Amino acid sequence: MTGFASALWAETLKMIRSKVPLFCLIGFSMAPLAGGLFMIILKNPEAARSMGLISTKAHIMAGTADWPAFFNLLTQAVAAGGAILFAIITIWVFGREFSDHTVKELLALPTSREAIVTAKFIVIAVWTLAMTLFIFVLGLIVGSLVVIPGGSLELARTAFINILGTAVLTFPLMSFVALIASAGRGYLPPFGWTIFTLVLANIAAVMGWGDWFPWAIPGLFSGAAGPRTGQLGLHSYVIVILASLIGLVATFYWWREADQTR
Repeated sequence: MTGFASALWAETLKMIRSKVPLFCLIGFSMAPLAGGLFMIILKNPEAARSMGLISTKAHIMAGTADWPAFFNLLTQAVAAGGAILFAIITIWVFGREFSDHTVKELLALPTSREAIVTAKFIVIAVWTLAMTLFIFVLGLIVGSLVVIPGGSLELARTAFINILGTAVLTFPLMSFVALIASAGRGYLPPFGWTIFTLVLANIAAVMGWGDWFPWAIPGLFSGAAGPRTGQLGLHSYVIVILASLIGLVATFYWWREADQTR
């Protein structure tokens, strides 16, 4: 088994044996379940009021009780929830080496540091993709059980592209989370970074600069601020790629060159 294969297998075992990814999946599952609840309330507002549920708030959150509104809610949940849950997984994968004091042993292995970092990013990518696909499938199941009107195969295909696209734009930005988890040698600095970028993303979107701020672009793509047509341009996607590459290169550089023993 090659050094990279060994590193990938080790990171996969860590992911499988940990409860952190499972809890993230459970947390992510709240999005389609909450969306289904909103659809039930909107379909039966009088019954919802009799049960103490507030249909007005459901209307504000979801709009109307149909598949387009439900898919739109799911896409926005992937943008907002993904930014947090993807970050938690990334923080755990990189930060645990320092909190568990295993980083010295890890770097003493006859496996290149580049292989170790690459294996970590691959495991994170696979798990975040799996969570996104699970949320979409769960959303289809929930929507079918609630019997939401207005569905079609074409709409489902478009929604799948939007949800997957939002996740694909969100995941690469986790390279900065990995960098700060490594340079900060633990969990707290990257958590602070995650909250910081979420706040700045909201400010940038409100100020009309969201298309130039990498961490605001997934939210705009999801439709959280309205149709993305006219809000995002080619430069927006280029900015996400460049920002992600900067974080990726910096993470590899830190693991290769930084003094890991202090």
